Amino acid sequence: MAEGNGGFSSSGWSLRGTTALVTGGTRGIGYAVVEELAGLGSNVHTCSRNEAELDKCLREWHAKGFAVTGSVCDGSDRAQREQLMEKVSSIFNGSLISWKPTVDFTAAEYSTIMTTNLESAYHLCQLAHPLLKASGAGSIVFISSVAGVVSLGTGSIYAATKAAMNQLTKNLACEWAKDNIRSNSVAPCIDILHTHMPDFLLLNIQNLVATKQDFFESVISRTPLRRPGEPKEVSSLVAFLCLPVASYITGQVICVDGGMTVNGFYPNI
Repeated sequence: MAEGNGGFSSSGWSLRGTTALVTGGTRGIGYAVVEELAGLGSNVHTCSRNEAELDKCLREWHAKGFAVTGSVCDGSDRAQREQLMEKVSSIFNGSLISWKPTVDFTAAEYSTIMTTNLESAYHLCQLAHPLLKASGAGSIVFISSVAGVVSLGTGSIYAATKAAMNQLTKNLACEWAKDNIRSNSVAPCIDILHTHMPDFLLLNIQNLVATKQDFFESVISRTPLRRPGEPKEVSSLVAFLCLPVASYITGQVICVDGGMTVNGFYPNI
């Protein structure tokens, strides 16, 4: 994503003239990020596996006057990722969650989650590097998770991919700084009550806790702000990290979790 020289002028708070890719931009946090970036003036390209869902979102965005385009793409497919990167110069990534005990994961499930959550993000960065470098001020924002910082019962493979993503964030920040490319990671807490999940994932959750509601309440009970986060509260940080005013921020993993990860044991929250 092309950026200016920073500062607190109005141009420092605008993304006009930039291009961004938001993978998985038709739902949840991804959808909110598309709207946030487009609202700040960026030309956004997003993708989804679901063509009907993508078309519906595109109609909504065009009605709002946003410069958003989209294409059908499976981010876990290497060839489709290569086709996707012909159009963009900034990255925001989505992920796959699978909740189950470690001993129950199959080799195929391990490969699928690693490919979707980590390999796809890694590969997109490789593909995007020439575009990001040419922009003169590139920005990568990974969507990680607090599950990559603390144990959250999300499944060990998912947690491992997010922890690896956090380390990738730091390494790219150092390695690509010479090319004026920044790399940061936003780690939200998971709101499973309002996150779309396939039925088989919900069944895996129920193997760990009594109900989805029980898990939700357990997380909230450990969150100082005592409520779940909204997608817009995550997307606003993503957008900020892409702005010229954030030009000196790189290599950071920022939790957006209502204080959950800093609450070791604070009674009567």
